[in-house]
Amino acid sequence: MGVVKRLSRTRPAQEGLGLFLARYLDLVRVTNRFVYEPADMYGELAPIQPFIGAMWHGHHFMAPYLRRQQDRAASLVSRSADGEFNAIALHHLGVRAIRGSGARGRDQRQKGGAPALRAMLRALEGGENMFLTADVPKIARRCGEGIVTLARISGRPIVPVAVATSRRLVFKSWDRASIGLPFGRGAIVAGRPIAVPRDAGADEIEDARLAVERELNRVNGRAYGLVGRTDPGARQAVIPEPGNPASA
Repeated sequence: MGVVKRLSRTRPAQEGLGLFLARYLDLVRVTNRFVYEPADMYGELAPIQPFIGAMWHGHHFMAPYLRRQQDRAASLVSRSADGEFNAIALHHLGVRAIRGSGARGRDQRQKGGAPALRAMLRALEGGENMFLTADVPKIARRCGEGIVTLARISGRPIVPVAVATSRRLVFKSWDRASIGLPFGRGAIVAGRPIAVPRDAGADEIEDARLAVERELNRVNGRAYGLVGRTDPGARQAVIPEPGNPASA
């Protein structure tokens, strides 16, 4: 198994896996009947572009479906070996990959957090929509401050988004990652935009973080509801305590 793992991380193997994933996602897209909410989703989002598209971990495989062919988009992808073929797949799907991730207590320089933030800011300044997961690694369905910080510094709104298909594979991973299967029904849901003032203080940042968390849970539940299914990661969602602002 060690030999197989090493071979799978060679450049030729990564290129092959990335291309295969891209073409597979194309197949899923054209063989599923997608509905959009709101119905004129792209028309409603056009005036606020470029925006920051937020999604939960586990839904990143389906993120390219949120981009129309004419839209310029970038996505944050981890610097891990597993992230390499994801970055290659995104390239084949017309999405530029920015490598880096949050460190959550580990060395930010090793994880590439600061350079990734600068790269995301440049992407937004250049007119690219920026897609990234809102929850930090290994803590599913809890929004971190990273995406809120990006919105505050850039001045661009956060748009919580979700993609669901009626037929899918669900992996036994910490984030309950899923990938769609062909020949089913699909739903793409965009939530209300969330703005973060440039001069936001600690309380406003926390309010924005909780707002992103609530709206992501809502759009994910709605997307799965539209295809007649239950969100496989719903049990991992943060359950607010009575009196907590998150329950408002």
